[in-house]
Amino acid sequence: MHRWICVVAAAAWRSAFAQDLPDSIHVHTLSPVKVESKAQIGEISRLGDVAETYIFSGKKNEVLDVGKINVGYAEKTGRQIFAKIPGVFVYDMDGTGNQINVSTRGLNPHRSWEYNVRQNHVVLNSDVYAYPAAHYSPPLESVSRIELVRGTGALQYGAGFGGMLNYVVKSPDTTKKIGFESLNSVASFGLFASYNAVGGKIGRWKYYTYYYKRVSEGYRENSRSDTEAQFASLEYVVRPGMSLKAEWGRSTYLYQIPGPLTDSMFYANARASTRSRNFYSPEIHVPSLHFDWRMSANTRLNVIASAVLGTRKSVMFFGTALRPDTLDRTTGTYLPRQVDIDRYNSYTVEARLLHQYRMGASRHALAAGVRYIDNRLRRFQLGKGTTGTDYDLRLTAPGWGRDLQNKTRNVAVFVENTFNPTQRFSLNAGFRMEAGITDVTGKVAYYPDDSLPTRVRHVFPLFGLTLQYKFDGANKVYAGVCQAYRPVVLADMVPANALEYVDKNLKDARGENAEAGVAGALFKNRMLYDASVFTLRYDHRIAAVSVVSDDGRTYILRTNGGTTLSFGAELFLEVKLIEARGFSVAAFTSTAYLNARYIRGSAVINGENRSLTGNRLEAAPTWTTRNGIGFYYKNLSVTIQHNYVGESFSDALNTREPKKDGTAGPVPAYDLWDVNASWRFAQRFALRAGVSNVFNRQYFTLRPAMYPGPGIWPSDGRSFYASLGFNL
Repeated sequence: MHRWICVVAAAAWRSAFAQDLPDSIHVHTLSPVKVESKAQIGEISRLGDVAETYIFSGKKNEVLDVGKINVGYAEKTGRQIFAKIPGVFVYDMDGTGNQINVSTRGLNPHRSWEYNVRQNHVVLNSDVYAYPAAHYSPPLESVSRIELVRGTGALQYGAGFGGMLNYVVKSPDTTKKIGFESLNSVASFGLFASYNAVGGKIGRWKYYTYYYKRVSEGYRENSRSDTEAQFASLEYVVRPGMSLKAEWGRSTYLYQIPGPLTDSMFYANARASTRSRNFYSPEIHVPSLHFDWRMSANTRLNVIASAVLGTRKSVMFFGTALRPDTLDRTTGTYLPRQVDIDRYNSYTVEARLLHQYRMGASRHALAAGVRYIDNRLRRFQLGKGTTGTDYDLRLTAPGWGRDLQNKTRNVAVFVENTFNPTQRFSLNAGFRMEAGITDVTGKVAYYPDDSLPTRVRHVFPLFGLTLQYKFDGANKVYAGVCQAYRPVVLADMVPANALEYVDKNLKDARGENAEAGVAGALFKNRMLYDASVFTLRYDHRIAAVSVVSDDGRTYILRTNGGTTLSFGAELFLEVKLIEARGFSVAAFTSTAYLNARYIRGSAVINGENRSLTGNRLEAAPTWTTRNGIGFYYKNLSVTIQHNYVGESFSDALNTREPKKDGTAGPVPAYDLWDVNASWRFAQRFALRAGVSNVFNRQYFTLRPAMYPGPGIWPSDGRSFYASLGFNL
């Protein structure tokens, strides 16, 4: 603890006097934007230039202090959580609170699968090389902070254009042998949530564990959810500077899926349901072992061995909203539902070394590491389920329409060095090499038996370069470019229907992120800012092409043929307007401009190839802006926030006139207001309350083509919440 006090004090001293720090302190100095004092005005900070075994110098990043966010934790509303991170697109899909689906810069938001998602630096993506969705969903009540590193950090994390999204779990109060925290919430639509945690320190042992339970009837009819999550951490300090830690996390929920709507249904009654027998349930376990060794004052080794183990199960009656799920008049029963089950067995071992050294008059840092992944996904789909109405995974006919196994082994090595020619300027150069093989075996009922197995080789040399110049102790300019890739996933390699074929020579998508900006604090930390421009090129996207075979038969071929380019600007600005006698007022804006379009690509409509060149990318609104004002008086705070998201498209063809079944068409622009308040009293207690979507705006964020069904999925209307938390 004393080390961090010294670090913060050093950062403040440097900011005040703009003098060089001693070498031993300089390399650990926290980012000057994070100032722990009464002048702190926001929940946003930045990662240090060198932190743990990572190098963040020159890379755009944000850190959200979850404890300072005025938000209903149990509602877990993405637009409020990420309000101060410009450009975050939030996809409301699994009902409020079940899952966080976010993206930036025109990427796909489905379960945040364009990010390397982590918890305490443990990979959470269910299978990076088969289905990279993050099904594990920690309760927001358990999270201390959220770290988001944009795509220029890809060398340190591997696959994923988005970058890294890391959820850091709360730590125990080491001044107590036994500490207890409880946070209980109630909200509209039958929501109740209870989070209870125990932690402390006994001798050389530190421990932390929690249990979480949440139930909700849901905003729409037939949208009930039942959530559980558990976590346990046990750490042993072998000696000063060396520790061993074991962690285990579990998350699961059962969600009743209310079904898609057409446009006319949505505008008539957004709370209506077209399905009552559809259910979805992921259950994910994440065990991990951590070894951390400060080998010397300049060298640190970190090794993490982890796994993602679990299932994703669903039983559903598929179809658009125009295909009703009703009783058959002849038999008096429903039609059979479809059963799908994924089983995940993903293992990762990652070792990282950070060494700080002196060369000439300056100190520098070298980060290097190796990662090994062994993933095995077993996919059972198109099973014939029961005609019942409850969550029942039994089959009424033997066999599966798709019975597949995806096996991947991958090794990656990376090295990155930050050079500091002066105390103000740093240059960071890095290299990552990825090599591996994915094998897909199994059977698809409508596909020739000799079409599988399929093998894809992953060989990627990736390069990156970032720069940073500090004007003073609190302001800097940064810039960088970094290559990235996204592997061909299982769904890309398996045809969706009997009329589709897949190119045997599919390649992984690749491209690069580039960005430049200025960030810091002005006017004695009364104003925080981060303004940047960016571009993201995404090559070798999967495209559909209509092909005529030698025998005159027409079929659809899925192959690499698409390229998209996104560019834009992002601005975060927060200003303390008033500060007097314990009362203060602060305002912020978090605004992004995005121009994301297809450079090339095609889609097949009625057997004809349609060019996508010039079309806007799906789920990529041109303008996203979130603005708010906060009022603070001693331990009381009130935040009013406005959220605007511009129009976007759900399909690559940019269909302007909505289809009758709601599967294609524009996603209209929408704006929402939220009000949140919190009050800390009697030192140990905190009361929170708020209203989300104050004016009950009916809106939706996407028209998905896949899960949970094609059509419109309305987001939640107005809701109220209240929560009471305390610590002992």
